[in-house]
Amino acid sequence: MNIHEYQGKEILRKYGVTVPNGKVAFTVEEAVEAAKELGTQVCVVKAQIHAGGRGKAGGVKVAKNLDEVRTYASEILGKTLVTHQTGPEGKEVKRLLIEEGCDIKKEYYVGLVLDRATSRVVLMGSEEGGTEIEEVAAKTPEKIFKEEIDPVLGLMPYQARRLAFNINIPKELVSQAVKFMTGLYHAYVDKDCSIAEINPLVVTGDGKVMALDAKLNFDSNALFRQKDVLEYRDLEEEDPKEIEASKYDLSYIALDGNIGCMVNGAGLAMATMDIIKHYGGDPANFLDVGGGATAEKVTEAFKIILSDPNVKGIFVNIFGGIMKCDVIAEGVVEAAKQVGLSIPLVVRLEGTNVDLGKKILSESGLNILAAESMADGAQKIVSLVK
Repeated sequence: MNIHEYQGKEILRKYGVTVPNGKVAFTVEEAVEAAKELGTQVCVVKAQIHAGGRGKAGGVKVAKNLDEVRTYASEILGKTLVTHQTGPEGKEVKRLLIEEGCDIKKEYYVGLVLDRATSRVVLMGSEEGGTEIEEVAAKTPEKIFKEEIDPVLGLMPYQARRLAFNINIPKELVSQAVKFMTGLYHAYVDKDCSIAEINPLVVTGDGKVMALDAKLNFDSNALFRQKDVLEYRDLEEEDPKEIEASKYDLSYIALDGNIGCMVNGAGLAMATMDIIKHYGGDPANFLDVGGGATAEKVTEAFKIILSDPNVKGIFVNIFGGIMKCDVIAEGVVEAAKQVGLSIPLVVRLEGTNVDLGKKILSESGLNILAAESMADGAQKIVSLVK
């Protein structure tokens, strides 16, 4: 789950991480009022969307007076920002962060992420702040420094100090940087983050180490114990189909193809998308109905797939282990009847109760094409859609 920058800063402030003063605004008038309350000569008007690269897309403006705050807020609110993370469709800006200006002396990058190779949290830092870390990794990887954190000991002060020295934080500010990194680490662990990224971390003219931007992502599997984090969820920033899928415990991710996929198991779902691409098709989604799906769950999955107007055909690929093929077949038939299915549907069933499942499909009276294998199913749906 993602949250907005201003929400991330609210969390970090509680952990002693220094962030600029700022206020969220949903209208132009609220933006002007927020700037008045901050009372600083310079304000920054920042678009709040769940995507990076806002500055390059015109979503971050520096205002030197209230008139400029009003002008920039009017320009940005309601604007569709297209960044490298939003895709070509972009995201509409519905809220702003009005923040006090800072006397930036130098920009850095600091982030925490889980290294899946070692199953440990890694603290990363670079003196190349303000640019995408992927760009730094590609062009100047020697400028990225890492500290692997022992899960029992946590982030040790010497590790934070070493990283601060490596990225050339001024010596007189190293102790501040250590406190900053320690607070960031505690927030990461306590709140079940998957990513905590500060880009840029800045050193200011008056000697502060501060998070000028903050990106916190959270492990969705841990949200049951993070009720306060869940309250930050902004449904308007999420795909409606993905929200609907989450209600039925379906793992759904929208893609930009035209072949809807319904599969049980994440690995099989990935393989299904690969084989569709192999035969010249384009998957419209990743959809894992899970190992214990019911007929009702399958019906809802169908409805979600068909709510995408780009879908021109559906490929159901089920390997029945815990999942029984007859249950899937019943769900497919019920869903097809409920939604009045008019597009091609190819079904490949294998595993527990497969013969019964195939019998249910063949006796349904519906236009359902059976496939003998994954490859056969992929070829058939790609051919039908084309």
